[in-house]
Amino acid sequence: MRVVMAGSSGFLGSHLRANLAADGHEVIRLVRRAPAAADERRWDPGTALDPELLAGAEVVVNLAGAGVEDKRWSPAYRRVLVESRVQPTRTIATALAALSEPARPRLLLNASAVGFYGNAGDTTVDETSPAGLGFFPDACRDWEAATGPAADAGVRVVLLRTGLVLGHGGLLRPLALTTRLFLGGPLGSGRQWMPWISMTDWLGAVRFVIGRADIAGPVNVVGPDPVRNKDFSRALGRVLHRPTPWPVPRLALRIVLGEFADEALVSQRVLPGVLAAAGYAFQHTDVTSALHAALAA
Repeated sequence: MRVVMAGSSGFLGSHLRANLAADGHEVIRLVRRAPAAADERRWDPGTALDPELLAGAEVVVNLAGAGVEDKRWSPAYRRVLVESRVQPTRTIATALAALSEPARPRLLLNASAVGFYGNAGDTTVDETSPAGLGFFPDACRDWEAATGPAADAGVRVVLLRTGLVLGHGGLLRPLALTTRLFLGGPLGSGRQWMPWISMTDWLGAVRFVIGRADIAGPVNVVGPDPVRNKDFSRALGRVLHRPTPWPVPRLALRIVLGEFADEALVSQRVLPGVLAAAGYAFQHTDVTSALHAALAA
């Protein structure tokens, strides 16, 4: 299988690229610099993409986007967060629409996030639930809508609404570090729900979706058992053999994270409705086993 991937150097992209390559699939990486390897092709997400760079691939994967935790949020960085997702998505979708059969890839796997649902409180949500209110839901709506040209052209589009992925790197890294330093604990009240998934199952779910031609639209890439933040903190402490008794107040989070602190405190009891209905078998069904797998090395 030939796969063209944008965002291959990020946390999720690097794992997916290695996973696909290990199984013998050809992965072509879209990069913004001069190509340094035979599997790289240069592109500029803010301009038109030569459709021929996508021609002949079976799958296009778009995981491009600036990290939500990379910098303190300012009005300027908020714009970066949105534009770094929407522009590459629109560019890729437009290029796909410009291709004719049989050269056009059959599937666009496009990143999204559980941030689509906003602060849902204790309400259980799945892919049939509406978007929430606020910056992240608005950003996710625009992000997903940018795939429209590809869907209109008949490409199967899957929107990967991903939760907290537990693996080496990503948001788990700072959480594990603070816990190891005896500074871990629930965020705010700790009652907010956290949708998580192990890296093993994130990769497995993406591979599962690639092989299921009947799946299109939003897919919640989360584990089957979301937990409250206080229970996640306790589980992380047990895995790392550290106490986690001290709540981190909202004010302290605001000082460290800026406006991103508000997003860290939202409650999202998100379930993997599409994956469950399609019969995906999770390898890690509880957060403790997922944390053990992520922090084993």
